[in-house]
Amino acid sequence: MKMKEFNCPVEATLSLIGGKYKPLILWHLIGHPRHYMELQRLIPKATPKMLSGQLHDLEDCGMIHREVIPEKPPKTIYSLTALGESFIPVLEAMCDWGKDYLTAEGMTACSEN
Repeated sequence: MKMKEFNCPVEATLSLIGGKYKPLILWHLIGHPRHYMELQRLIPKATPKMLSGQLHDLEDCGMIHREVIPEKPPKTIYSLTALGESFIPVLEAMCDWGKDYLTAEGMTACSEN
C-alpha cells in the first residue's frame, strides 16, 4: 500500500476501515474465516459489487487475507491478517458503544458476530 499523508491518526484509521461495510466485514471475520457467500448472507444490504470492492480494499491495505481454493467451482475464503486482528479491540469498543446507544434509545441490538 502506498503511504499517504494524514492530518491526524483518526484520518489514517478511516483510510483503512472507512467504508459502508468494511467494519462489518472485519467484525464477521473475527475468529471465523468465511466464504464470500457467507459474508454476503451476513451483510444482506451490501450489493455483490459493493461487497467485492470493500473486500478488495481490505485485502489491498493488509487487513484481510484472501485464499482461493482451486475447486470446481473455486471457493474464496477470507480471514483476518495480524493487522486485521490488531483492530479487534476497536471493533469490540464500537460494539459496546453501539449496545449502550441502542439501550439508551430503547432499541435492541442485533446478534453478535
